[in-house]
Amino acid sequence: QVQLVESGGGLVQAGGSLRLSCAASGRTLSGYDMAWFRQAPGKEREFVTAISRSGGTTGYADSVKGRFTISRDNAKNTVYLRMNSLKPEDTAVYYCAARDPSYTDYSYWGQGTQVTVSS
Repeated sequence: QVQLVESGGGLVQAGGSLRLSCAASGRTLSGYDMAWFRQAPGKEREFVTAISRSGGTTGYADSVKGRFTISRDNAKNTVYLRMNSLKPEDTAVYYCAARDPSYTDYSYWGQGTQVTVSS
């Protein structure tokens, strides 16, 4: 089992930046692909970005491409999401998730951290 805990959310003005962290325990993260998802009020959860086990491959939703950066430090068992040029539409609860590469779905989820961007 992998336990994930997100942190770093908060209230920020439009144009500002935040860095989210996702700390893992129970298993080493180096064996898992990692991703960030978000869910805004009244909307379905959506994919934001993902990173491969080694960190060599990343992918982004079009809505965040060029503004958000995912990274990981396997030695610290932590994944990060750097968010720049934040917009009010980025307001959501952000979740990190882990996936065993043998499977399609993300099996392990954190509890989420709230990000609110004011206009």
